[in-house]
Amino acid sequence: QVQLVESGGGLVQAGGSLRLSCAASGRTFSGTAMAWFRQAPGKEREFVASITPGLTYYTDSVKGRFTISRDNAKNTVYLQMNRLKPEDTAVYYCAAHRSGSTDLARNYNSWGQGTQVTVSS
Repeated sequence: QVQLVESGGGLVQAGGSLRLSCAASGRTFSGTAMAWFRQAPGKEREFVASITPGLTYYTDSVKGRFTISRDNAKNTVYLQMNRLKPEDTAVYYCAAHRSGSTDLARNYNSWGQGTQVTVSS
């Protein structure tokens, strides 16, 4: 199993930017699909973006604003978040994929502890 540690969250004004990082250790990273999910208070955890070796996927609400990327040499996955909105406020989680479709939380078997992102209006 892979261990994941997120960083980079914080408080930002609407329209601002943040970059989240997720450092991975443990099993082979380069061949593993990775994703970011988020969970706002009182809501279910939702898919944000995923990256397989070569492909990226985004939920509609972040397309054109967020970019997921990875550096296999550093065992790190990133989420660049631009033009942030108050509705982006949530705890953001990094996850390592096990099998199945990459937009379902149940298909991931390793999770980080989460990092808080707060966007003020």
